[in-house]
Amino acid sequence: MLIEIDDPARPDVFALLEEHLRNMHELSPPESVHALDVSQLKAPEVTFWTARDGEKLIGCGALKELSPDHGEIKSMRTPAATRRVGAGRAILNHIISEAKKRGYRRLSLETGPVATFTAAHKLYESAGFTECGPFADYKLDPFSVFMALDLNSDATMVGHIFPVKRDKKG
Repeated sequence: MLIEIDDPARPDVFALLEEHLRNMHELSPPESVHALDVSQLKAPEVTFWTARDGEKLIGCGALKELSPDHGEIKSMRTPAATRRVGAGRAILNHIISEAKKRGYRRLSLETGPVATFTAAHKLYESAGFTECGPFADYKLDPFSVFMALDLNSDATMVGHIFPVKRDKKG
């Protein structure tokens, strides 16, 4: 598995992100969908990675800088056909590692409720994330669950960690 900075407009990645946005709109009302589109993932404050097995795309994720000591996880997604192979955990661990390198003290995320996002909740909880209140510009919303990780804690990046080849940029 290779995790590297990638272009969210790359055709296979674009298709996965479009699937992600469609799925979010199927599960939540429009005002509760906080997934970023391709143009937003190209913003200077966002770093976007993909995970590949050879040429096969097996997942993606992004890190958005909210402040010099606070980052947000965005666009975590694995294709339905490649779920349960560890790509989500590998990308999550990669993002946590990068956030620590950048000196962030806190890493946050917004996801959907447990009823429709059970696997995501389990993944984030296994890495030490706990529920918290809204952060940044988010508001309380029954379709959102907010989670955060204290990066000064030794309890981060638990679970099976896959060896990952890293790109030269991060």
